[in-house]
Amino acid sequence: MNLSSWFRRSVSRNSKNHKNPPDQPQPHHQEQEEFLGITQQLIDHVKSFTLETFKNFPIQDDGDIEAQTSYNVRKDLSDWQERHAVLVLSKELSQLRFKLCPRHLKEEKFWRIYFMLVNSYVAEYELHAIQRAKLQSIAMKDEKTSDTCAYEVEMAERNQADSVAPSTP
Repeated sequence: MNLSSWFRRSVSRNSKNHKNPPDQPQPHHQEQEEFLGITQQLIDHVKSFTLETFKNFPIQDDGDIEAQTSYNVRKDLSDWQERHAVLVLSKELSQLRFKLCPRHLKEEKFWRIYFMLVNSYVAEYELHAIQRAKLQSIAMKDEKTSDTCAYEVEMAERNQADSVAPSTP
């Protein structure tokens, strides 16, 4: 599965899932936008992008180097970046991306340029998401450790009770 097909499916799913009238605010949706760094300042900045912004961006072409996971699935973006990209595509960027990819730019290069262009707008949100994920991971690890400790204590008490109990002939 390549990155472009993943984005098409994700955008399609998002548009099917959000059938509410656009004039009614959706609190969960607004929270998600805020978490993913979709602010009015970012949208205004993205609106200023043109075809030439991407075509003339000074970036070295890495050739056909592909980032892969152990399952040979392309993984060029972090989870947070993927979710941000899907949301920003549904808002402002889809037409520009359609015009650029794949005629002028490869999908991976488009997103690399995009995240370089918006870095000053989204870096703090991405950092916050990374910190939040680490805290959740630590909390889950602590929870598993405390569960394990409780089982170990219970097993130790049971073994001690068994060894103290008189045996019956």
